[in-house]
This record gives sequence, structure tokens and C-alpha cells, in this order.
Amino acid sequence: MSAQAPSAVILVRAERFVPNPATAADNAFQAEAPVDQPDELTSARALAEMDLLADALRGVGVRVHVFADPDHTRPDSVFPNNWLSTHAGGSVAVYPMYASNRRHERRADVLEMLKSEYRVQTIVDYSGLEPDGIFLEGTGAMVLDHVSRVAYTARSHRADTHVLERFCTDFGYEPMAFDAVDSAGVPVYHTNVIGCVGTEVALFALEMIPDEPRREEVRERLSVNGRQVVELTEAQVREFAGNAVELCGRTAQGRRRYVMAMSERARRSLRPDQVAAIEESCEIVAVDIPTIELAGGSVRCMIAGVHLDRRPASGHELTEAVEAINEDAPATADGQDVAMAEVGA
Repeated sequence: MSAQAPSAVILVRAERFVPNPATAADNAFQAEAPVDQPDELTSARALAEMDLLADALRGVGVRVHVFADPDHTRPDSVFPNNWLSTHAGGSVAVYPMYASNRRHERRADVLEMLKSEYRVQTIVDYSGLEPDGIFLEGTGAMVLDHVSRVAYTARSHRADTHVLERFCTDFGYEPMAFDAVDSAGVPVYHTNVIGCVGTEVALFALEMIPDEPRREEVRERLSVNGRQVVELTEAQVREFAGNAVELCGRTAQGRRRYVMAMSERARRSLRPDQVAAIEESCEIVAVDIPTIELAGGSVRCMIAGVHLDRRPASGHELTEAVEAINEDAPATADGQDVAMAEVGA
């Protein structure tokens, strides 16, 4: 498995998708649906776009776990990467969310699927920080370099540096926080709209970091291991060119294929030289998702990557001792029940 590019992803099929009014205040990328377009049509178009992305990823050999969500109170549930991240070694993080109507996007069934199909050792839950007004919206707030162990983070209402420090201590990353703003001085709401880190290439709008010394530190850190940095413009960021993610698929012959998933809108904004730089190490997979992009996020926001080892297809690995007690009676009694039965006897 690639350290940076997951070979499996989680998507949420939000059946009642609409742009979330609760997130519009600080999300400069968000837009309203056409005034004369009923919510039902918006949701139907978004569903078709979600299915298109799932099919495109399966088509390049990425394993896709899709969860349905019929709940009309969770318009942004299509963006699961904000509440969940997974990490090599069996760790899962659950995050505190800025908008109150997004907090119940966290789902036990998603976590249970991960525990049943992958090796999960620890779940670290930061959501208890929400009552204190402290937030860190997952891999929206952070762009993680899993190889060099760096968490690139643009400070915002949705990326508190105190939680960032806790996350980095718990998961073994180096925090690299900075301010990022657009040409009007408006802070970027999520780091993953301005940058994406792949194994051998990174897309990053360094010009949106106004502090020049810090900008150069970020540039150097991105490229220190030989990674090529494709610098994006603010105009390209507004077309969601930064909201991409590297994944590891498989060819029909079973060989690895690295892909850079992004929207068709993002792909159209890239110059030929930028496309060529990406394609030196990745195949671009572009999907048209204009309805979902009304919510201020694009393909990267839709994908929660699974950086966990799969469990064996045959099920749990049992030791000889466990096999012995399960051979004739698979549902063995709990140890406490056995002890109580002995006391009763």
C-alpha cells in the first residue's frame, strides 16, 4: 500500500444534498443553486454526480465504499473527509466540526465498517472539543503529507492550532500552520482548497500565503524529498484546482496505477505544462460535479481515504487456543459468565 495514496475510499451518497446555508458565512467558494431550481432537482443532479465519481474511481481500480444518507438535515454529508481520517498502523481520527448542523454527519456505521473490514487499533475522538468552540475539520483543515509526516494547515475558524498540535502529537506529524488569504484578504476556509500533496507531485497556491518567509518555508518543505511543486494561481484555486487527491488504483493486470482525482472544472483550469507535470507521476481522473461544487467543495472534499490494512478475506485470524474453544461452540461463553457459573455450582 502507498503511504500517501490510499487504495480505498469512503463516499457518502447524500440524497438530500443542497448548499448548506450554515457554512456560507466563511466559505467564499460556496454558491447558491439557481433561484428557480427546486431542491429536489439539485439533490437529483448531485446524486448523479456522486455516482459518476464512484464509477470513475472503480474504473481505475480504487476500492469504493459508498454509504447512503437520506437525512435532509445533513446537506453537507457528501464531504466525509471533514469528520474522519484514517492512518497507517490502524489509527482513526474523528474531528470537531464548525457548523452545528454538520456534527451529526459523524456515523457509527462508517466506523463499524472500518473496524470489520480493516485493522483498526485506535479511534481518537476530538469531537468533545466542540462545546469549547474549538474545531479542526479533518483533511479539509489539514493537508497531510503521510510520507514526510507534515500537516499543512491554513489557520481559520475551522482549523484551531491547539487541536492541530494535539493531533500532531497523537499521530506523529509536524504541524506547519500559516495564514492563507485571497486577493480581498478573506481567509481561506479549508487548506485543501489551496493545496494537494501527492507522492511525487504537489499542487499548491503558494501565492495565497502572504507571509513571504513562511511561504518559502512551505515551498521548501513540500519539495525537500524531491517532490515537484506545481504552483497554482488564485484563479485556478477558485476553479477547485487545489481540491484534488492522489489515489492508488490497479490496472486490469493488478499493477499499481497512481491517479490524481479532481473535478473536470479543475482540470480545465490547468495549463498544459501543469498537466504535464502531474502526469509525470499520476494519471488525471476528472469528473464533472458542478452541482456539488455549489457547496464550496470539490472532489477532494468528497473522499475520505482509507489508509488502513485490510483484514484477511477469510475473516479473523485465530490462535490455536481460540480455535480450540470455538471449534464445536462458536459462540463461546464470556469469561465472566463461566466464573459466575462456577460460583453457582
